[in-house]
Amino acid sequence: MNNTIFLVGARAAGKTTMGKMLANKLSFSFIDTDCHLLETTQKTVAEIVEKEGWEGFRARESQILIDTTKPNRVIATGGGMVLADHNRKFMRQNGTVIFLSATAATLAARLMKDPNVAQRPSLTGLSIVDEMEKVLADRLPLYHDAAHHIVNVEQDEELILNNILHMLQN
Repeated sequence: MNNTIFLVGARAAGKTTMGKMLANKLSFSFIDTDCHLLETTQKTVAEIVEKEGWEGFRARESQILIDTTKPNRVIATGGGMVLADHNRKFMRQNGTVIFLSATAATLAARLMKDPNVAQRPSLTGLSIVDEMEKVLADRLPLYHDAAHHIVNVEQDEELILNNILHMLQN
């Protein structure tokens, strides 16, 4: 059995925060695919998209998913990782996929507090709230398709962590 854990969800769902906490609790290694991409290419997502388009970025993202999948690892995936059928299938076949679920309003509020929001180009050209609503509407079926488990992340981090640990035991 492969005990790789993939965290999927929209931007600001808490994949990196929860991923680090979960990895620490399980004594697993942790990797964030967006951070890994930045470290290996020395380019931000915005710079890659500007140079290679979203298609080029998505291809790099898929390769990083494969390259970073290892046993005893928690992987925080980019928000759009689920867009490719092959990524959803790969994650389901190679580990446990947990969807960190939150409302568009919650995600938008978190994004507006995030100083790193500028690193990520707008996907739609809309306001943050409208963009989160559109992105969630488009991606929700894909997150559900990918996920073995769904966790509501609109609660205290310790509760979220305990919910995830409980799911993993069952």
